[in-house]
Amino acid sequence: MSRTAAQLGAVEAAADIRAGRLSSEALVASCLERIALREPEVQAWAWINPDQAIAEARARDREPVRSPLHGIPVGIKDVIDTCDMPTGYGSPIYDGHQPAADAACVAQLRELGAVIIGKTVSTEFATRHPNKTRNPHRLTRTPGGSSSGSAAAVADHMVPLALGTQTSSSVIRPAAYCGVVGYKPSFGMINRAGIKFLAESLDTIGVLSRTVGDAALLATQLAGISWNPAAAALSRKPRIAVCRTPFWPLADAAMQAALISAADRLKNAGAELSELELPAMFADMNDLQIAISSYEFYRALSHERIRHPGLLSASLSARIAAGGKVSRSDYEAALAATSRCRTWIAAAFAGFDLIIAPSAPGEAPELSNTGEPTFGLMWTLLQLPCLTLPCGSGPTDLPLGLQVIAAAGRDPDLYDGAVWIEQQLAR
Repeated sequence: MSRTAAQLGAVEAAADIRAGRLSSEALVASCLERIALREPEVQAWAWINPDQAIAEARARDREPVRSPLHGIPVGIKDVIDTCDMPTGYGSPIYDGHQPAADAACVAQLRELGAVIIGKTVSTEFATRHPNKTRNPHRLTRTPGGSSSGSAAAVADHMVPLALGTQTSSSVIRPAAYCGVVGYKPSFGMINRAGIKFLAESLDTIGVLSRTVGDAALLATQLAGISWNPAAAALSRKPRIAVCRTPFWPLADAAMQAALISAADRLKNAGAELSELELPAMFADMNDLQIAISSYEFYRALSHERIRHPGLLSASLSARIAAGGKVSRSDYEAALAATSRCRTWIAAAFAGFDLIIAPSAPGEAPELSNTGEPTFGLMWTLLQLPCLTLPCGSGPTDLPLGLQVIAAAGRDPDLYDGAVWIEQQLAR
């Protein structure tokens, strides 16, 4: 059976558009057909206007190709501002809110010729309180948070690319639960102007896609980074450190087995494998992330907690209140401890190219919560580029994810290694 245009990846679709085999209108129309079919069940979208999306695609078809993203539909997480679409930040406080300007990343996408197809559902202010989206693999399970709509939409072939954000594990976890690629770049690589800030020292714009190459395509275009996928295929096999992390007991048996099995497969394929044992100070990393993010949440959401406390969920209100109890001295001590860990891990990368670790504790849990961010907190706090790849399935046949991590600022190295790992895991 032939594939529909909506099933194409971004790199494939871009090649077809450049060659004249596919129009942006046909691609967008195919995505909209998929959305119309599946959205009543999956509920991945906070806002979408099919007529507007088709009009944008037709405009792209009348123009010369501007970039490799020309004519490609992209979903935008609903904490990222759009000047012609409402941005509700996942909260009733901002129901119908219309920003005056696009976020920098959205403006860049338009400049590159991408089609902004709509706004994907976010949890409340990109925190842990669930929203309406369901996991497309099983509608009774969570898609994860907070980039829930972006992960579900990409996984269900509603759109080839979507933007997400990550403060703790908000790209990595939903991608793992939905069985897609989730990529959190090095901190600050994609400009954050125009997003709803939660934690200024942690918030990072990321990408949801179905392949490593697609994620790299979007990120490199936004960041102005050069990366040659053909050269990556010819590069040497990576040196990989297996890191169980201090939180290994919190991974279920299926996730532990998936990591060990993946490591064996990569070793058999020629990778140089080693074990990374982290010093004792790394056991505090998750607590440090929570202290730093809570302190920053309390201040970033000052307007909402002061003016609209009754419209905040009980869970977010509790997190905000906890942040108000973190003193400045405790916050600065947490930053200092984090800095020591960043220095250690930077030096450790001299011995390997990549780290592999769990992406989440296991399969997606039930809809009542978005899952635990346990295996994303530390790497986000370290400001390292991270990417999750589908890595088998758990006891109820739902996806598991393998997290791949590179040194800070070495995102092209992450693409190179992750492409190779992706190829081995697909065999």
